[in-house]
Amino acid sequence: MLRSTMARRAVTAALTLTLAGLTAACGDDTPPKASPAPSSAASSPSAPDSSASSAVTASPSAGVPGSTPAMSPPATAPAGDGLPTTAPEKVRDAFAGLQATLGESCTPGNCAYFLGRVHDELHRMDRAMKADPKGPGHFPEPIAAIVKLDEELGGDRTFENLKKHQSTLIATRDEINTWMQDHPDDYR
Repeated sequence: MLRSTMARRAVTAALTLTLAGLTAACGDDTPPKASPAPSSAASSPSAPDSSASSAVTASPSAGVPGSTPAMSPPATAPAGDGLPTTAPEKVRDAFAGLQATLGESCTPGNCAYFLGRVHDELHRMDRAMKADPKGPGHFPEPIAAIVKLDEELGGDRTFENLKKHQSTLIATRDEINTWMQDHPDDYR
């Protein structure tokens, strides 16, 4: 019991120092406040000590002054009305998804997935090209090929209809792949 109490105090002290280091690195003068341990954990010797496990998994450089935690950029940017919006997908990312279908084919047990994926990747490309900063006029042939495909499919993306128009679906994918290969600046 005495060891677990001492261990909790040591972890609390280490966390307080870590917070103080992070606060100092961020330029905040206010000292961190230590929160008291829950009373149920202190009275129960068999209760797991969650603070000890979090200290073990903490980053070793978290308390080093001058080090900054790795932060990823936000996935959304505020719109003019203050509501977050997602950034449009890049053409190169959508093209990579379309290219990933090149090595696949319609095999028994996989055909519905494959045809649906090709359809979805073509429409992912369509959205990315239309949202590209260069404008949809920069991608006239691929966008026109997808419009032609959609007219032939008639808005029906069921497996039966995709299977019926499989050759057109695959030909559209291959046509867009060839067009993109001739325009490497759009996906590198």
